[in-house]
Amino acid sequence: MHSFAEATTKFSLELYWQLRESEDNIFYSPISIMTALAMLQRGAKGNTEQQIEKVLQFNETTKKTTEKSVACHVSEEENVHEQFRKLMTQLNKSNDAYDLKAANSIYGAKEFQFLQTFLEDIKEYYQANVESLDFAHAAEDSQKKINSWVESQTNGKIKDLFPSGSLSSSTILVLVNAVYFKGQWKQKFDEKHTTEEKFWLNKDVQTKIVEIPYKGNELSMYILLPVEIDGLKKLEEQLTADKLLEWTSTQNMHTVELYLSLPRFKVEEKYELPGPLEHMGMADAFSPQKADFSGMSSTPGLVVSNVLHKSFVEVNEEGTEAAAATGVEIRKYSAQITEDFCCDHPFLFFIKQCKTNSILFFGRMSSP
Repeated sequence: MHSFAEATTKFSLELYWQLRESEDNIFYSPISIMTALAMLQRGAKGNTEQQIEKVLQFNETTKKTTEKSVACHVSEEENVHEQFRKLMTQLNKSNDAYDLKAANSIYGAKEFQFLQTFLEDIKEYYQANVESLDFAHAAEDSQKKINSWVESQTNGKIKDLFPSGSLSSSTILVLVNAVYFKGQWKQKFDEKHTTEEKFWLNKDVQTKIVEIPYKGNELSMYILLPVEIDGLKKLEEQLTADKLLEWTSTQNMHTVELYLSLPRFKVEEKYELPGPLEHMGMADAFSPQKADFSGMSSTPGLVVSNVLHKSFVEVNEEGTEAAAATGVEIRKYSAQITEDFCCDHPFLFFIKQCKTNSILFFGRMSSP
């Protein structure tokens, strides 16, 4: 069976290739974006549904679970959303070692008729809070309420996901996912050894990989550091989901003593995702002529007007704090470890939950 982890890894890289043309730092939460779009997919039909499945790699997941599904009398679609339900349960289980939570919310326009099955599924599979708002007469107040919810779910790190004026009287539905993580390194960096160092800016790819576990051993940060100071472009071009899964699998990672030098950094990013998602194959959802959301309402003419994603990460000697939120609005190499691991030039990094093997956050550090 094609695993959910493979789907999240493929999605992470597909989106990264859309965003990597900029020279800047990159940081986003694949899980946050996928969750918001999966809720959207639950209400889509026809080509619109198939395109969202393709972008999220669900078509691969479901294709390989068909035989098992038929045997168990469970539909393919239920398999995918069932996996999201399990993921939400995993992410939100109480833990003393670190702070991790994922929350979903959907806001529908007052008096707009949504299919009851859609609302029930969103509640069941995504543990979503479902609320009615008066977009028609109080769009600004509605936007403030949604932003306030996101801010509270991300410990104040994601503010103003929807900027002023972004929601209007024609807004029908807003789907929001927020993810927050704060964890301490299992072995903290000694602040006495923190110094100002030069950060160098920009055959086979030679890449060093290190896994830095957080307290509790349930989440880790992985860093992919090109051996060459200017080797990031080569690494990006040759990186695939299969390689990433292989390089970071437990059988290929070995515990060694090493001198690890990692810069302190803080990154805040915001992305408007319709362009990248269209390039990835999800075009119909944004087209008034082609969008089919008859799975959420019998009212025709629903179309996605925007997909916004905002993210935050801070890394220091103590550990990492990261948060992300995604809002969807609908309107009518050779992997090797050496004993010296000095991250003094651009690198890729991601935070993964070990049990589900899912990438929660993915980024590129070009300039701390």
